[in-house]
Order: sequence, then C-alpha cells, then structure tokens
Amino acid sequence: MKDSSTAAVNMNIKTVKKQRSTHLEALKRNKLLYLMILPGVLYFIIFKYLPMGGLVIAFQDYQPYQGITGSPWVGFKHFIRLFTEPTFFMLLSNTLILFALNIVIFFPLPIILALMLNEVRHKLFKNAIQTIIYIPHFMSWVIIVSITYVFMNVDGGVLNEMIAALGFHKISFLTSPEWLRTVYIGQVIWKELGWSTIIYLAAITVVDTQLYEAAGMDGAGRLRKTWHVTLPAIRPVIITLLILKIGSTLDLGFEHMYLLLNSLNREVAEIFDTYIYTAGLKNGQLSFSTTVGLFKGLVGLILVMASNRLAKKFGEDGVY
Repeated sequence: MKDSSTAAVNMNIKTVKKQRSTHLEALKRNKLLYLMILPGVLYFIIFKYLPMGGLVIAFQDYQPYQGITGSPWVGFKHFIRLFTEPTFFMLLSNTLILFALNIVIFFPLPIILALMLNEVRHKLFKNAIQTIIYIPHFMSWVIIVSITYVFMNVDGGVLNEMIAALGFHKISFLTSPEWLRTVYIGQVIWKELGWSTIIYLAAITVVDTQLYEAAGMDGAGRLRKTWHVTLPAIRPVIITLLILKIGSTLDLGFEHMYLLLNSLNREVAEIFDTYIYTAGLKNGQLSFSTTVGLFKGLVGLILVMASNRLAKKFGEDGVY
C-alpha cells in the first residue's frame, strides 16, 4: 500500500515537471509573441490594476495631506450620501436615457453601413466613402462641439440663419433642454459611425465566399444573401460588442457632455461623469467622487456578467 502511494506521488511529480518543461518550451518558442504583448500587459497593470488600490478612499474621509493610511475610516457614508441625494435619480435617468439612445439609434447604424459598403463594387468610390466617414473619429470632442456651435448657434449660426431665411424662428439647439439629447446623439453618430464600421467590415471579410455562391445557386439575391449569410456570420461580433456596450451603461464619457453642459440644459445634461467633476473633484471631495466612480464600475461589471450569461444561455459565445 505504501509503495503504491509513493509511486503515485512520484508519478505526480514527474507529471508536474513535464508540464513545467512543456510550458517553458512553449514560452521559448513563442518568446517574440509574448514580447509583443508585453507593453499592453504592462499598460493594464500600471494604469488599470494598480490604481484600483486607491478605491479604498471611497470608504474614508480622505485628506491628501494625511494620505490613505492616515485618513479616517467612514465606511459606507459616501454611498449613503450618493443614494439619498435628490440629484441621484436625475443623474441616473439622464445617463440611462442617453445610453438608450446610443443602443437604439447609434449601435445598429455601423452594422447597416458596413453591410451597405460591402455591397459597393466600385472600389474607388468605396474607399472614398470610407475615408470621409473615418475622418471625424480623429477629431477631438472640442473640435466636434466647436463645429456644431458654428452651425447651430443662435447668433450667426449657419443652420439658424437658414431657418430664419425661410421665415421660421431660430432654435436654441445648444441651450434648449429639448434639443440636448438630439444634438448629443447626432454628434456621436457623426464622430464614431465610420470608425465603428471598421470592425464589422473586418468581420465581413472573413465570411466564406462559398456560402454566397451556394446561396446564389439557390436563387438568393443580394438582400437575401445579406440576411441569411452575412448577418449570421458576423453575429458573434455583434453580440460581443453589444455586451461591451452594455458594460458602459453609466460610463458615457466626461469630455463630450461637459462641453455641451450649461446652466440652461443642466437638468437633462448632467450625468455621472460630469457630476464626478463638478460635485467631486472641483469641490475637493475626492472620497465622494471615488464613490461615484466605484458605483459606476460595479454596475458595469454586473451588467457585463449578466449580459454575457444571457448570451450564453441563447447559444452565443459571449465575451468570456
């Protein structure tokens, strides 16, 4: 009995050593590939994971001169303040409405555009369209909002001057709460539509051409090929991007909305990202602003996990 157990232990040790040598050989064989991903790994470790240690100040009354170790512990005080403030539900509703506009209006557009560009046979025309719609992505939100200001400003704005020339009253696009969300989603479409299309165009290029040939032999036209071949082929990419998009429900970005925000449209324009700056960082409430950021991150994590599980339940691969 003792000899058999000793033999089993020795066999396990040999198995472990063999696995280690196999891993080392694979590491040596693919060392250039690991070297290529090293900068990306270091980026996430240094700028994403290490700063997470600072989340502890969400449970403290943090004072910079006292540091993390010297600041008093207050537990869930800042969380209670966040959820009990009257502005919380305003922030939540504004953020969710803008996110819903992103999902319902913006998210399908790159898919539709990619499908349309895939059907263009004139290469020069196709490349020209792609270049034109990609350019706004490389502009900052400051430039995008500034161009919008030039066109939509009440005093001298090109669009408002055209409206006035037609005999109608000028519209306060940039200060009216009723137009804020329309302007916001319009700018998102203008800036990000072309860039988002790249992913779907790349996914379409790997679709097996034999599937199109088989569909053509069955009498399918372009529209039916798109519906029955192209869309099912890129469905995993669509599901993955949708899950990642859902994860950013409360994370719409600070710069864009902050540039649109003013005292006249604040009731519909104030979101969690701008609130962190105005109520947290601007007033020196570092612990409170960290609390809001932590809340956003936790909600995003829960939504990604829930949507990924739901996708797998329907037979999709999901994100992980």
